[in-house]
Amino acid sequence: MSIWGALIPSVRNTRSRCRHAMHSLRGGLTLANVALLALGIIVATAVSLMGMRHYLLDQIDANLTKTRDGLGSSELTMRQIDSLSALAFIRDRLEPEPDTDSSPTSNSIFTAVDEDGSAVSIGGLRLTGSQRALAAAVDDPRALATDPEPHDVTVKDGEYRVTGTRLSDGTYILLANSTDGLHNGIAKALKLDVAMGALLLALLGCLTMFSVRRRMRPLEDMVETSSAIAEGDLTRRVPSNRHPTQEVEQLRIALNSMLHQVEAAHRTRENSAAQLRRFVADASHELRTPLSAIRGYLQLIEKGMLPDLAERRRAWDRMHAEADRMGRLVDELLTLARLDQRPELRFKNVDLSRLVRDAAEDLRAQQPGRPVTVGAEGTLLVHADESGLRQVLGNLVGNVRTHTPAEVPVRLGLERADGVVRLCVADEGPGLTQDDAARIFDRFFRAGGGAGSGLGMAIVQGVVTAHGGDVVVRTSPGKGLAVTVSLPARGRT
Repeated sequence: MSIWGALIPSVRNTRSRCRHAMHSLRGGLTLANVALLALGIIVATAVSLMGMRHYLLDQIDANLTKTRDGLGSSELTMRQIDSLSALAFIRDRLEPEPDTDSSPTSNSIFTAVDEDGSAVSIGGLRLTGSQRALAAAVDDPRALATDPEPHDVTVKDGEYRVTGTRLSDGTYILLANSTDGLHNGIAKALKLDVAMGALLLALLGCLTMFSVRRRMRPLEDMVETSSAIAEGDLTRRVPSNRHPTQEVEQLRIALNSMLHQVEAAHRTRENSAAQLRRFVADASHELRTPLSAIRGYLQLIEKGMLPDLAERRRAWDRMHAEADRMGRLVDELLTLARLDQRPELRFKNVDLSRLVRDAAEDLRAQQPGRPVTVGAEGTLLVHADESGLRQVLGNLVGNVRTHTPAEVPVRLGLERADGVVRLCVADEGPGLTQDDAARIFDRFFRAGGGAGSGLGMAIVQGVVTAHGGDVVVRTSPGKGLAVTVSLPARGRT
């Protein structure tokens, strides 16, 4: 089972938990916004109602204080108030309530009390219930008259603001204004504020849910995309939103970039695993052949089936040849393994012209009848690993020697241009088809089932890549093969 298949159940559970978490996040954000607005409404309502109450109370207190100060500065006595003119003035100004105990409490109450706090009749009129109740509600008229600020009292279950003044003859006058209208107004304002606040909270909750749902949609797309990729669809990406925010768009781009790298890594892993399987199969096949030959000859010798000395000598020579072949194959496999691990090369200034001439001389010594042309005069220094370059030249020349007839001409060329050193080994042999040319660097590939281990060109590519260069092959059937190695020019001529 692949790692993606093992992750599918956990990703599905994570997806469900993420959806539940996103729903909870929507609810949390909505509740937070509604709570903040509710707190703001409560604070604003409380401040406005307190200001309203303070303003209205100031007006009531100002009216009471003005009337009190007017009576106090007039220096009237109770006898003078009893006169008709004074009584008419006072009655017209203060409008006392009708003379019935059962009548409702008026908005304003005016009454006189003596020093003991008992209500006193004014102008011979009978005291009303409200006047008696006001006199009874004020415990100390002397303290009330000396206090510049009005006080709250309750008269017949009604709330009043009351103040007092002392006349010249020692009688106290109590003045009271009802605050029931103020409280009723505040109660109506509170109901209106509560209704409007509830409407605003409901509207904010709906708008927040809609907005958060729209804003959370890209996150849901990310969860769905990740789940699809975990289930095997590596091509899925997070789609772009029509109204993206900067942070969400940055997250989407970063996630898509990560998913692209995950896909590339997965493809690379699959390709590497496939190559490894082919490599192990090919290596097993290549090693099995010489081992089978050696085992066969040993069995022949062990069973005495080679009585002739010449036959035994030939068998020993064949076993030595197969052992050498197996040793070369193991050495090449080790070379490829080291190249795959990117070993640290020993770079120094190397005369590549001399290496090319040495390779040409070796080929002439091995095949004296082959025409060899060398285009590498003078000195051309490159900063490279000398043993690696010798192996590259040896493999290229060895391919020519192995896969082309001995009379086919070969040219070894070397040039520097545009900061790059180009080494070309070209022959006029049978060449390769396009399909074979595309696989020439594959390990254990042998065109037409030819001789050799099939690792030479893979080693060439590995060494050149380790030097930061590349290898290009030009060929066609019947027109030979040209291999060009390009290396960075880091030396000096």
